[in-house]
Amino acid sequence: MAQWSLQREFMEMPPVTRVYTSACVITTLLVQMDIVTPFNLYFNPTLIIKHYQVWRLVTTFLFLGPIGFNFVLNMIFTYRYCRMLEEGSFRGRTADFVLMMLFGGACMLVFTMFFSLLFLGQAFTIMIVYVWARRNPFIRMNFFGFTFNAPYLPWVLLGFSYLLGNSVMVDLLGIAVGHLYFFLEDVFPQRSGGVRILKTPEFLRALLEPRTIDGSAADSAAAPEGDLGPNAGPPQPGGFQWGAQ
Repeated sequence: MAQWSLQREFMEMPPVTRVYTSACVITTLLVQMDIVTPFNLYFNPTLIIKHYQVWRLVTTFLFLGPIGFNFVLNMIFTYRYCRMLEEGSFRGRTADFVLMMLFGGACMLVFTMFFSLLFLGQAFTIMIVYVWARRNPFIRMNFFGFTFNAPYLPWVLLGFSYLLGNSVMVDLLGIAVGHLYFFLEDVFPQRSGGVRILKTPEFLRALLEPRTIDGSAADSAAAPEGDLGPNAGPPQPGGFQWGAQ
């Protein structure tokens, strides 16, 4: 019964969340079983350019460290907030969601050349959390007894990461890229004279959003209330009780 419940939960995940979280778990398991080594996964521009090891552009986002407390925590946040974004303000907009991930990943790869970061999976998670949090500003959160509004969640995670002895540079990178995307997508277009800079290519939309006979998107349901996208309705109370009794 538990196996069936887990399988059903896996199949009910939206496609992008399912692919990304599965890739993270599989990559970490391969490292844990010594089938691959982290030295073959980290971001290294020299090896990418001179030795054509282009897979490092992707694997740097997939390895979240050895299996342990940090890995479990990162996977929980990755799964939960990636899924809530995809089922919320990006519902029926798979191509736009993928564009957000591609944009965020590309920005991180550029920035990391100046900071010499090897793995960007945690930064990618923080970026996803940041975008969700800014689109749900009135949701109340509870993190191990501390209550706050959703926009403070990325900063709370940064502080928690610091207490665990991790480098805050990775979290700051995720917050910076998340804010850049939020500004370009949600803030700047709403200003006087503002335009939407991040436009999803039609080939990506045709690939990821199959159309029905009448030309409408196959999944055109409105985003559920409480996830504030650019055209979403009023916020609703809620939130996930991290650490609640």
